[in-house]
Amino acid sequence: MSELKRTPLYEEHLALGARMVPFAGWEMPVQYAGIIEEHLAVRQHVGVFDVCHMSEFRFFGFDAKDALQRIVTNDLGKIDEIGRAVYTVMCDEDGGIIDDLIVYHTGDLEYLVIANAANHDSDWDWFTAHLARSVEAVDESDRTGLIAVQGPEALRVIGDLAGAGFEPPARFSIAEARLDGVPVLLARTGYTGEDGVEIVCHASNAVAIWRLLLSFPEVQPCGLGARDTLRLEMGYALYGSDMDRGVDPISAGLGWTVALGKGEFIGREAIARIKEEGPKKRLVGLLVDEGVPRHGYPVLHGETEVGKVASGTFSPSLRTGIATAYVPAELAAPGTELGVAIRRKVSRAVVVRPPFVKGTSLDKPAS
Repeated sequence: MSELKRTPLYEEHLALGARMVPFAGWEMPVQYAGIIEEHLAVRQHVGVFDVCHMSEFRFFGFDAKDALQRIVTNDLGKIDEIGRAVYTVMCDEDGGIIDDLIVYHTGDLEYLVIANAANHDSDWDWFTAHLARSVEAVDESDRTGLIAVQGPEALRVIGDLAGAGFEPPARFSIAEARLDGVPVLLARTGYTGEDGVEIVCHASNAVAIWRLLLSFPEVQPCGLGARDTLRLEMGYALYGSDMDRGVDPISAGLGWTVALGKGEFIGREAIARIKEEGPKKRLVGLLVDEGVPRHGYPVLHGETEVGKVASGTFSPSLRTGIATAYVPAELAAPGTELGVAIRRKVSRAVVVRPPFVKGTSLDKPAS
C-alpha cells in the first residue's frame, strides 16, 4: 500500500483532535466534534473544510476554450465572461462519466479546472491526451491550497477578513481578494447546499488562512463525514458512489450538464442516443422510514431486487434515512414505493425528487 498524502493542514487537524482516515489516497479528517454537530453548524452558522486534496489544473492558450469544449459536456460559452464558472462532467466515447468538474474562466485565454482528488491521475491523463498541442496545461495541485467556508454566516466572516469595501463574487463566479492581506481567489461555489466560498490560495498560505477562519467563535472545523451528509441532503452526486465510468449523465440525473447543441464533444453521440431512447435506469432519491441506508444495500420492489443504494446516510436535518439508488426507469417516478433491505429488515422507502432539504441559504437572493 502506497503512503498516504497529507495536505498542508495535516498538523492543524491533529492539533484540533480530528479523527483521521484514508480517503482517495490522502490522510484526511473525517470528524472533529462529531458529524451531526458539524453538519448543523454549517446549516445554521458556518463551517470550514480542508479540501486541499482536490485537483487543480490550469489551461492557457488561444485554443484553450475550443479544446476544453471538446472534452467537457457543458457549454463553456456560458462562461465567456471572465470570472464565471460552470459545473460539468467529462465523458468517454461511450458516454461513461470520467469525472465531474467545475471549470472557472480565470483570465484572457485561461481556465482553471477543479476536479476530484481520487481521479487526479486519470483526469490529467485524459486532458493531456485530448488537448491540442497549442494549449498549455499545468497541474497546480501540489502547490494549491483549497479551503471551503460554508453556511449562512460564511460571507460575513469572509467580509470581516477582507475588510472595508469587500464585495463577494456573484454565485458561480471567482474573483481575486485579500484575506487579512493574504492574496487568494474566492470562488462562490461549494458542495454543501449553503452559501459561501471556496478559498483558492498558495499551499504555503493555507495554515494562516485556516487559523484566521477559526479565530471566529462561530466557525466550526468540519470533516469529510459532515461534508457527505450535507451534500447528500442536497442530492449532489458523489463520484465513485452515484456515478462512474459505467454511468452516463442522463441516467445519473445530470442531463442538465450536457449541451448537445454546442457542437461536437467526446461522448456526444452516445449521450444523444441515450437521451432519445430514454435511459433504462435512473438515479432517484429515497426517503427511508427506518434505519440507516448504506452504499450497496439492496433496493426492492415487492420481493424483487431492482437496484442497490448508491449513497445513503442518516439526515441530521430531517432525522431520517435518505439515499440515492439506480432503479429501472419505470420505477423512478416520485411517490413510487420501494423497500431498502437494512440488515435483516426491509424498510419502506419512497422515491422523491432531490434536494431532500430545502430552504437553505442558497435559496435566498444572491448578494
